Amino acid sequence: MSPPRDPVRHSASRRGFLRRAGLAGSSLAITPWLAACDDEDRVDLRSGRDNGDGTSDGGTANPGLPAISTARVRFEHGVASGDPLPEAVVLWTRITPQNKTDDLPIGGRYTVARDREFSDIVFEDDFLTDASRDYTVKIDRTGLLPGTTYFYRFVANGMASPVGRTRTAPMGPVDRVRIAFTSCSQYADGYFNVYAAIARRDDLDFVMHLGDYIYEYGDAQYGDDAVPGRSPEPPVEIVTLADYRTRHAHYKTDPDLQAVHAAHPMIVVWDDHESTNDSWKNGADNHQPDTEGAWSARKANSIKAYYEWLPIRAVEPDRPERIYRRFAWGQLVDLIMLDTRLVGRDQQASNPLDSSTIYDERRTLLGFEQEAWLTTELTRSVAQWKLLGQQIMFMPLRLGLPNLIDLELLPVLDDKLSLLTDGGIAVNVDQWDGYPAARRRVIDQIRIQGLDNVVVLSGDIHTSWAQDVSEDPNNPLVYNAITGEGSRAVEFVSPSVTSSGLPELQPIRNTLRGLNPHMKYVDLAHHGYVLLDITAERLQGEFWYVNTILERDASERFATSFVTASGENRLREQRTASTGETATAGLAQSIGSAPARNRRRDTDLDVIEPSPVS
Repeated sequence: MSPPRDPVRHSASRRGFLRRAGLAGSSLAITPWLAACDDEDRVDLRSGRDNGDGTSDGGTANPGLPAISTARVRFEHGVASGDPLPEAVVLWTRITPQNKTDDLPIGGRYTVARDREFSDIVFEDDFLTDASRDYTVKIDRTGLLPGTTYFYRFVANGMASPVGRTRTAPMGPVDRVRIAFTSCSQYADGYFNVYAAIARRDDLDFVMHLGDYIYEYGDAQYGDDAVPGRSPEPPVEIVTLADYRTRHAHYKTDPDLQAVHAAHPMIVVWDDHESTNDSWKNGADNHQPDTEGAWSARKANSIKAYYEWLPIRAVEPDRPERIYRRFAWGQLVDLIMLDTRLVGRDQQASNPLDSSTIYDERRTLLGFEQEAWLTTELTRSVAQWKLLGQQIMFMPLRLGLPNLIDLELLPVLDDKLSLLTDGGIAVNVDQWDGYPAARRRVIDQIRIQGLDNVVVLSGDIHTSWAQDVSEDPNNPLVYNAITGEGSRAVEFVSPSVTSSGLPELQPIRNTLRGLNPHMKYVDLAHHGYVLLDITAERLQGEFWYVNTILERDASERFATSFVTASGENRLREQRTASTGETATAGLAQSIGSAPARNRRRDTDLDVIEPSPVS
């Protein structure tokens, strides 16, 4: 990567800018962020270079611009930023046309500043969007400084968006990194209080969402449906491109989802429900070709809408299904984002007793190309900590020893004696348990390369887990459950935002730990997120839960945390929360968020609604 460049200011004629943005003579013209514009240079609207994933870059003014629609617009879906690099970040919004009768594109302008008042502007540029990208706007803003907090805003046809805050990744030595991650946000199951709680924190560097950002089901087809007024749109299972776009749009009308996107840059990866349940590279359990058409078309629809509606940068624009990628947070953290779902996964086994499929050495979860890429990334990483951000639980979840009296199990036991040492039968063959050869290959790379400080981050299962990573955790000759000796890495699994967990099994969670000795913590009932506090000396993973999802209430509580010291590769419980700060601490800024009660932290954010112009 080339060294960072100093930001180049794009000055503009104040009156010319207001006229082109549709704001001349408006009350918005006297707000601080617009008052910072200079007075001489003319700036023309232009779309910039299209990167193939819905993002565009800066560039020079283009005199051959198309006509631009003057239709009334609104910013109904907030703003977002994501995929932070040391000198770049993706900025996102969506423009909603009002009573638009023409086919012309909509033009506007975005501003990036170092302060929330927009008195220190570093970039101003123009954009175009149209129906081909569902009127979403994605700007891959380069030329930023490493480890710097920025504020951004969009303007189009007399309307201004909410203000967003973002932050670039640092370079070189870094003292501390703080990350919140979560997954699984089923709209119908409840309110997104988890997002509101994360949004109100001002001590985070970035947020990760590890999949199931949306769900594909129609009204009352999945989950508890316990909250009136939380029915999805459209009300049917989504299949077409229009369906996926509508579902994304409906999710992003939620004020708490808007708040977390406005407050922090987000790094995302899809799981299955962004397309459909239990998807794999060539199909899905919840896809019926006879009535829903070709899987390739449905998958393409889901991927296109995902790139349009989320602040993600395409690694290969001509191959959008390739979502695995790497981020560096200085010399402290390498974040390796994996795709366990669409790009390489072989079809799931039919059931937990399908041992001939489960133990087939030729099967892969990542795809062999991604496996080779992961090996390369682990080999070349010089970061203190290596985080594997991915969708599904990595370590085994087994229930009970095999019942030797059950004649149906005898062929399984005869075929695979490893069930005895593994401690029972895998419960969920959609997770890594259904692909043990693929899991072993990852652990083998950690062992062969002698790697320390590998941390697996997972979602999908709607419940909370902290566990050691061992080749054979039920074999005392390989792994000591008391001391953790023999653990190669550690894993944190996040609870869900709203998707239903297993509260009825909460009383037996310690029994699960007894059957799975690598598990150090299990919670099956609560919704929340995991906070990672990372220094050179140790990584601490904290479980934070909201009190309810049945009404809007973003109060939260600390449950417990687990620490792995550098070089130890095992977990020990730490019953107090960390108190570290990042460079964003104290910047609880005006970046909209929903009301909350009984908040532990004094970091409430003021609300800035989209601004109409008279």
